[in-house]
Amino acid sequence: MSFTLGILDQSIVFPGQTAAEALNNTVELAKLAESLGYDRFWVAEHHDSEGVAGSSPEVLVSYLLAQTHTIRVGSGGVMLQHYSPYKVAENFNILATLAPGRVELGIGRAPGGLPRSTKALQKGVAEPETLEDKLVELKDFLHSPASESHAQPGLTAHPLPGQPAGIYMLGTSVSSAELAARQGLPYAFALFINSDPETARAALDAYHTQFNAEQGGEPQAILALSVIAADTEEEANALAGQHKSVRVTLASGKTVNVQTLEQAAEFARQAGETYTAVEREADITRGTKETVRKRLLELSEEYGVNSFVFTTIIPDFDKRTRSFQLLREAFTEELVQR
Repeated sequence: MSFTLGILDQSIVFPGQTAAEALNNTVELAKLAESLGYDRFWVAEHHDSEGVAGSSPEVLVSYLLAQTHTIRVGSGGVMLQHYSPYKVAENFNILATLAPGRVELGIGRAPGGLPRSTKALQKGVAEPETLEDKLVELKDFLHSPASESHAQPGLTAHPLPGQPAGIYMLGTSVSSAELAARQGLPYAFALFINSDPETARAALDAYHTQFNAEQGGEPQAILALSVIAADTEEEANALAGQHKSVRVTLASGKTVNVQTLEQAAEFARQAGETYTAVEREADITRGTKETVRKRLLELSEEYGVNSFVFTTIIPDFDKRTRSFQLLREAFTEELVQR
């Protein structure tokens, strides 16, 4: 089986670092990914967080495209619930015109921050729409002028590129997989956020069985997961440390994943709701390149995927780059470029 491999970098500001250093590391990782032959490099969107510098993926994507030559660069992802589909389409149509065939537009369902940043981002929004409505509008604007049935017929997100950015739906639930399937879009399940294997399996099964081929594509499933590769098992385990993930459920039924119990309490405070939180050990695939390769092959078989996107949270930049080098070596003869 042939695999495509990608990297998701969140531009984390580790203790002792500045935001400028974190962003520079993201740039260096993108260059490294290209030199190693990775298929794609995605950047994230997080708001109101001192620990993450990547708040504007479209800006960072444009800079990374200018610093690289062949690798696909994209968002992992743009939180479309906050924005006008028209403006997102304009941003990514410019990028796709400047770098044909290299731009990917991942769409996320999460807020990307705590409630106060959501309120700030959505200030002045007068016409709330469902995410699916926004997604449909975005797809249209990336390819053509608005139809006669649109509120502004003929409206165009200039410039219309010859090869528009590819849209990817990102998610952690069955409902996100079903949305991607209905819209005929590629789907990435974020196992590094929701590590429940039953949910992942149900989501990817739903995606494949419900995929709407009438939209003109075919199913493309990606598994996004935390991976740490090192030269020894002991070093990999030490680098993995004691990472946790916390799933928060508000009284309203809304759920969100955060990293700490303190963040869970703050999220609920800003939302003005009572909540419950479940803490679990982060699921990190770790080990030597041989061990990691074996586990990734198992996951490929288990979930029916041949595309992976790796996130690697290691404060030591040299050890992080070494991890990506080892991951590339683990699949040297099985990578396929698309």
